[in-house]
Amino acid sequence: MTATLPAEPAAGPAVRTTVGRTFLAMMSRELRVLRKNFVSTFVRVLLQPLLFVFVFAYVLPKLGTGAPGAGSAGGGTTFSTILVPGLVGSSIVMQGIMAVVFPLMMELNWQRSITDRALAPLPIPLLAVEKIVASGLQALIAGLLVFPCVLFIHAGGQAPDVHVSNWPLLVFVLVFGSLLSAAGGLLMGTLVDPQKVQMIFGIILMPISMLGCVYYPWAALEHVRWLQIVSLANPMVYVNEGLRAALTPDVGHMHFYVYGTVILVGTVALTWLSARKFTQRVLT
Repeated sequence: MTATLPAEPAAGPAVRTTVGRTFLAMMSRELRVLRKNFVSTFVRVLLQPLLFVFVFAYVLPKLGTGAPGAGSAGGGTTFSTILVPGLVGSSIVMQGIMAVVFPLMMELNWQRSITDRALAPLPIPLLAVEKIVASGLQALIAGLLVFPCVLFIHAGGQAPDVHVSNWPLLVFVLVFGSLLSAAGGLLMGTLVDPQKVQMIFGIILMPISMLGCVYYPWAALEHVRWLQIVSLANPMVYVNEGLRAALTPDVGHMHFYVYGTVILVGTVALTWLSARKFTQRVLT
């Protein structure tokens, strides 16, 4: 008589539990690192928007020079009103990219420290998602910290006219804009050679920041039609336009079906593509 081996118990729930715990453990580690480096990280994040607001919303009005482009934004809109969504959105996008690019560059260098993480009981695509979520959280915090700068630093009579007309819309743009930038940063980090990381600033980050509708609404570009069309390839434009719709609805902005679709679809597409490229980079 042939003995039959007992059937092994299904490992599905146990595997899912292990994967879930590993994912949360890695996120916990990211939070501890973020807490440890919080001051140095976000002082760097706040420095540029703080100086920009100080010069254009406080110093120039005090000198009687005024701020560029305020009149063309629509009626008597102050330049500080234009700056609120623009600087919040640019901080989200820039921090979301940098928070994932620089650590990834160090992990992919000749020491290949990324291998240690790849050995964790977590599928490599989920490791990529964990990096996106952690970096997106940093981007979200960076955007929230910019609010006090743009709301309270201004000369007399230059206070920004900001009111949240749609809280769900604001939360949507903040959360998915953060994830969109983090996914884009992960894709950049997997495509660019670690030794050529400087090119990210000169070729990618600087143009998307200067032409991302930070200091003017997209509708104001109608007089430079070719630039208005070209800027549609810039993901920062859609984040800033979504924030304008939520924070300064009286200023001209894109329709929700445009920026909302691009932000949502772009987040999903970039997450899938960056996870795929990240997996290929780790396994090679």
